[in-house]
Amino acid sequence: MPSYREIMTLVGFKSKNAVYKLVNRLVEDGFVERDSQGRLVPKGLFGSVKILGAVEAGFPTPAEEDLSETMSLDNYLIDNREASFMLRVSGESMIDAGIQEGDMLIVERTASCKNGDIVVAFIDGGYTVKFFRKQGSRIWLEPANKAFKSIVPAEGEELKIMAVVKAVIRKY
Repeated sequence: MPSYREIMTLVGFKSKNAVYKLVNRLVEDGFVERDSQGRLVPKGLFGSVKILGAVEAGFPTPAEEDLSETMSLDNYLIDNREASFMLRVSGESMIDAGIQEGDMLIVERTASCKNGDIVVAFIDGGYTVKFFRKQGSRIWLEPANKAFKSIVPAEGEELKIMAVVKAVIRKY
């Protein structure tokens, strides 16, 4: 989970006390819990869902239900519970990657990533979600929308990778 200072920045609060109250409310409402060391971790929000089988995305095939299996969406979508959190997408710079305004991102906090990963990065005093690109020693953030330009750190400016996007959730 993000630190209190990071939560303060992400949600636009001006004090850590406001973040403390928000976090306590999230704990009370069952969205997060504290681990044995007092750190916040997401709680099983999705529960288990029955897997009824597969559906053809091409030509129609006869449907058969297989009620023998269930799956926890938490286990499917979240690899590292202690390092994962969700962010709501604002803006349209990633629409060609299937990430739209209002979508929820499940991200995993990390300081490292691979070329081509979709990342949450801190640059120019703010957070953004973009493709991470690296060629030799040159790095930049690339949008997935031709209306937006790539972000190249200016000399002396720090590009800090905060998290890697693991899943996109969209409610229809």
